[in-house]
Amino acid sequence: MPAAPPSGVAGPRAATNSLPRSRYVSLRSSSRFSEIYRIGNSSRKGGLAVLSAPNGDLHTTRIGFVAGRKVGNAVHRNRAKRRLREAARRVDLPPATDLIVIASPSVNTVAFHTLVDWLSGALGVEAMSPKEPS
Repeated sequence: MPAAPPSGVAGPRAATNSLPRSRYVSLRSSSRFSEIYRIGNSSRKGGLAVLSAPNGDLHTTRIGFVAGRKVGNAVHRNRAKRRLREAARRVDLPPATDLIVIASPSVNTVAFHTLVDWLSGALGVEAMSPKEPS
């Protein structure tokens, strides 16, 4: 009988019909945030504002999520950013682009599919659907 793997070591995982974990890279540089605020094109849809600028890397989309104090306390701001990150995974993001997604207080109260529609509308792209079970 084979021994169980030691504690903390993950065994093989079952395949799921979910979306890939990430379709973008986090935008972290404060100088790049400032540059996008200065030169980026903006669009709004629902409770979202999106600023975009080309980044010169043909295969990478970088996104930064902003939830200011108007969204609420730290718990509400973190929830808004988690919801936006998941919505970004469900949208076909434009390549070679840096994006800043700015949340309003309504991000935490709308239905998730509405949030995905807002993001895809602000980006001018289509939302992807998760794979159907076969």
